Amino acid sequence: QVQLVESGGGWVQAGDSLRLSCAASGQFFSRYSMGWFRQAPGEEREFVAGIRWTGGSTYYADSVKGRFTISRDNAKNTVYLQMNSLKSEDTAVYYCAADSSRGVLTTIASRYDYWGQGTQVTVSS
Repeated sequence: QVQLVESGGGWVQAGDSLRLSCAASGQFFSRYSMGWFRQAPGEEREFVAGIRWTGGSTYYADSVKGRFTISRDNAKNTVYLQMNSLKSEDTAVYYCAADSSRGVLTTIASRYDYWGQGTQVTVSS
């Protein structure tokens, strides 16, 4: 069992940066691939970024590629999402998620076993 708690959300202006954190409790964090998803009002939850449990590979949605960076610190049981050059369309609730399968990195939300409660990111233009 893994509990995930996101933090770092807030209100910023377009062009600003934010770093989200997701702290995991429970054992074997290093064995989980981690993903960040987001959901805007009236929209479906969408994949943003993922990092494989090995830490060696990452994947990004086209909409954030070049602006967002996912990383993990297994010693701190934490995954991060550095968000630069934020745009108004990045406004959403951001969720982190853990995938215990140790398979290929996936963008499919239903493949993730554990979810955080979400943190709001609002970007004002």
